[in-house]
Amino acid sequence: MDDRERRWSEWMRAGLAGDSAAYEGLLREIAPALRAVVRRRLAGYGAATAETEDIVQETLLAVHLKRHTWRPDSPLAPWLWTVARNKLVDHLRQRGRRVHVPIEDFAELIPAEPERPGTDAAEVERHLSRLPEKQRAVLSAIAVDGNSIGDTAARMGMTPGAVRVTLHRAFATLSARLRSET
Repeated sequence: MDDRERRWSEWMRAGLAGDSAAYEGLLREIAPALRAVVRRRLAGYGAATAETEDIVQETLLAVHLKRHTWRPDSPLAPWLWTVARNKLVDHLRQRGRRVHVPIEDFAELIPAEPERPGTDAAEVERHLSRLPEKQRAVLSAIAVDGNSIGDTAARMGMTPGAVRVTLHRAFATLSARLRSET
């Protein structure tokens, strides 16, 4: 904690103990610091910095009204910045502020997912052919053909629960076989 923050904490403790001069000094000193932070944050969100003073005043009022919630054995700055952040967020929400940044602006900065090697149809068929008939039919209907659990159950004369169990067993069997091949 730097000297400024230490001083703020001392003034707040004194203010809570009834020293109005210390409390007034605290409010005078934190106002410009709040103003700078709020202005920078508003600009970062693309909002009008003309709203800075409103947010600073709301923050100072909240500090005054909620000063009893600050723990005197803790530094004041983290509590203060939390109050300021909350007032900034409240202000932006009240204004219906939504920041829209087109993804196209960042397309070159977003790394592409590494390509995974594809699996050709013959290899899929080879793996499916090694499954028991019912497991192969269920897995093929759901994972290959894209049918739902309910549709597969109705078509195969099974309950949806039985289809899920069979699908799970098919995946477990395939997984075990693929692990043993590597």
